[in-house]
Amino acid sequence: MSKLSIVIPVYYNSDTLELLYDDLKEKVLGKIGDYEIVFVDDGSGDNSWEIINKIAAQDKNVVATKLSRNFGEHAAILAGLSVCTGDCAVTKQADLQEDSTLILEMYESWKRGNKVVLAIRGERDENPIKKFFAGCYYWLVRKTINKDMPQGGCDCYLIDRQVIKVLQMMDEKNSSLTLQVMWVGFKTEKIYFHRKDREIGKSRWTLGKKVKLVIDSMMSFSYFPIRCMATLGTIFAFFSLIGIIYVITEKITKQTPILGYASEMTVLFFGFGVLFLMLSMLGEYIWRTLEESRNRPPFIIDEVHRSDDQDKKDKE
Repeated sequence: MSKLSIVIPVYYNSDTLELLYDDLKEKVLGKIGDYEIVFVDDGSGDNSWEIINKIAAQDKNVVATKLSRNFGEHAAILAGLSVCTGDCAVTKQADLQEDSTLILEMYESWKRGNKVVLAIRGERDENPIKKFFAGCYYWLVRKTINKDMPQGGCDCYLIDRQVIKVLQMMDEKNSSLTLQVMWVGFKTEKIYFHRKDREIGKSRWTLGKKVKLVIDSMMSFSYFPIRCMATLGTIFAFFSLIGIIYVITEKITKQTPILGYASEMTVLFFGFGVLFLMLSMLGEYIWRTLEESRNRPPFIIDEVHRSDDQDKKDKE
């Protein structure tokens, strides 16, 4: 019999964890056979770790995993995948915004031979501003990185054990795990769902993290920033050459004095701004290369509690 691992990254989710487990127990766990739930505490500052252990005491199939500090959702999911033992694994958010029955649909899709199953937001009950900027991000991804990125984006996914091994082998930092899952290929199916608005707790998905995701996505999967710098440099060089020829021609043919100190300084400062922007992009690539060369692990696991380990201790 196949085994399904449910990987749940946890970051300040103490108010939803027990509700989430009850929801899974009611809608999913009794219908999938052999399973395990891998909670990964990503350095939460609340009592999430205590609640995870409380749930683990009730269910022997719960694996409580704690990271040494906050490494981010990307690393937390990778950590969960590294300790899970299922034939396939599905990621699940802890904020109760997607229906847990979605896991059943994804699991059935995997049984039909799909090694990657993407859960796509068909609809979402969130404020228009948030939906607008999310749509801008996914549009940018489709245009510059992966044309197959769905319009509504991908919140969670189910992956086969073979895909898990590939992701662990890639061992990338400062990247987008969703784009990695889409990049590896394999037979894929998309399942659409209705994403509800968050009713309990406060989102920790800050503006800074969103900006980092955009930069990570662009730097890790697209040559667009480099090509953009080359294009801007070519355009500036072209128009500068035209301007120089025009000024010299005016001076020779019409004796027009070369004036306009203010306009020259404006163009000069604008050119410097573009130049420094390009240098900052190059700096991003250099820093990421340095980060990869250090060979630091993307996450550090502090504790892993399994019921099997406790059983062994009891026997001893």
